[in-house]
Amino acid sequence: MDGQSPEKLILVKRESNGVALVMINRPGSLNSLTRPMMVDLAQAFKRLDRDESVRVVILTGSGRSFCSGVDLTSAEDVFKGDVKDPESDPVVQMELCRKPIIGAIRGFAVTAGFEIALACDILVAAKGSKFMDTHARFGIFPSWGLSQKLSQIIGANKAREVSLSATPLTAEVAERLGLVNHVIEEAELLKKSREIADAIVKNNQDLVLRYKAVINDGLKLDLGRALSLEKVSRAHDYYNGMTKEQFRKMQEFIAGRSSKKQSKL
Repeated sequence: MDGQSPEKLILVKRESNGVALVMINRPGSLNSLTRPMMVDLAQAFKRLDRDESVRVVILTGSGRSFCSGVDLTSAEDVFKGDVKDPESDPVVQMELCRKPIIGAIRGFAVTAGFEIALACDILVAAKGSKFMDTHARFGIFPSWGLSQKLSQIIGANKAREVSLSATPLTAEVAERLGLVNHVIEEAELLKKSREIADAIVKNNQDLVLRYKAVINDGLKLDLGRALSLEKVSRAHDYYNGMTKEQFRKMQEFIAGRSSKKQSKL
């Protein structure tokens, strides 16, 4: 892996199949984040978004934890910094990243780590993993979306309980509530994440990017406006821009699938 900081606390590996693996690499501190790590993580996602060879990103943590949040020994440096600067904000850059992001969660995803997990498009968690919001416990105001995103996914009442009581949400419960896609044995965590990534890579890359965008953009709207976004704005523009060559390739793809099915009969 190529480190993105002198201490190699944010590692990035571009694999040959179009998948990139990003690892938060501070296991001795349960992958707690310092200000330089946050900047490096943000810039890593910005670079991966621009890299046309990368089609899917897997984000994970080394050792026993995904990310235990901000390193509170350097809290003033983090919270008194320019929190409005999108260039140094990893959650902003993850949200701006057009490529699908799969979060591979083991151990704890605490507060800032929880918010980073919420910025992923798909979550795979190892059995026994826990998500925890400690903003209320330590007197830190949320600024990476936890107060708004979690309630949209698991419901307002459950989100209030998780955040106001600062009690852990287990991966197993998170899966039942729709936050986590898969809960598996820890040894299978990256394997399962890569299986999902490989399935995405096999699809039409342009449509994958457009589909992710319309889903995520639609979540910010009420249903009526979201349906209009899909049909009137995105679909209309897409089909108007399609060439005869694209329609021909679509027919060839369909014909190819039909012939494969018939050969199996």
